[in-house]
Amino acid sequence: MTTTVPLAETHAPPPSVQEQPPWSAEELEERLRTLATANYHDHHPFNQRMHRGDLSRDEMRTWVANRFYYQCNIPIKDAFILAKLGTLAHRRSWIRRIQDHDGASDTSSGASPSDSGIERWLRLGEAVGLARHELSDHRRLLPGVRLAVDSYVTFCRDRSTLEAVASSLTELCAPSIMLTRLETFPVHYPWIAAEGLSYFRGRVPQGRRDGSEALTWVKEWAVTRDRQELALAALSFKCDVLWSLLDSVQNAGTLRYRPRATLRGTP
Repeated sequence: MTTTVPLAETHAPPPSVQEQPPWSAEELEERLRTLATANYHDHHPFNQRMHRGDLSRDEMRTWVANRFYYQCNIPIKDAFILAKLGTLAHRRSWIRRIQDHDGASDTSSGASPSDSGIERWLRLGEAVGLARHELSDHRRLLPGVRLAVDSYVTFCRDRSTLEAVASSLTELCAPSIMLTRLETFPVHYPWIAAEGLSYFRGRVPQGRRDGSEALTWVKEWAVTRDRQELALAALSFKCDVLWSLLDSVQNAGTLRYRPRATLRGTP
């Protein structure tokens, strides 16, 4: 015998799902810090080999050259975030990040172009034996690194302000990995000139400042469970970006590189 289901029942909406109560600001912070610590790329086998002193010179150069593409795109993603910020105070604060990497023409307001993050990374490249033009034209760039970095820029362009800012919370872990490199590079890689390590020194105070600031904003903005979970998902995504970048570098092997003159930001 066939049972006929009334039409109204076939289109009845599912029972409403009761919204979960939000975590306290303290619990949200603990969850964000735990996620970042557990998933940060200092656990990646390539970084662990680096810090043990196991990288060859060519492996170090491959990492420096590919990470430079990420460095070049940091101020671009920060410009997208800057455009989303709705208050003067937030914009004034966030613009420092762009100046940290690109430099500032007004040297009284931040890093000068001669002492910017990108300039310091170019000096690291020279210290490991790479000419500036080898970095600037991205001739050693691996496809997987380009995809990972571009996906991060797109994320910051297209997602909400909360998600874009939360994705930057890997800064909470950055000072630790920079200090590790300052400790281990002189011991394991004495062939790298000391002046090439200035990028790592500069990022210790910047990372502490930027991580603390972004965390304060995320806790202020993420006041419902769904927004808190968006923040956690954004941070998880950023950890995946950094991990994927190293996956590509680790698997580079003996690949031959070709110039990529059409990449964004190249002359």
